[in-house]
Amino acid sequence: MIIKTKIGVRIKELRIKKGLTQEGLAWKSDIDRAFMNRVENSPKNISVDTLEKIICGGLECSFKEFFSSDLFSTKNKP
Repeated sequence: MIIKTKIGVRIKELRIKKGLTQEGLAWKSDIDRAFMNRVENSPKNISVDTLEKIICGGLECSFKEFFSSDLFSTKNKP
């Protein structure tokens, strides 16, 4: 799985865990809801600034917490 897809999957995972809709997360992150949908559901290039808005502002977690998921683990890779 490519990194852009992994980021979208992780955002969706945390959003659901926190009981947020895409619209709610977009609002908290100060980004467009349609853009949030594309981030979650298609390999979308996003800037680090936008990623920070989503992770820190919308999901209220740190980059460390976000990327600590096994989804991003490099263990067992050649």
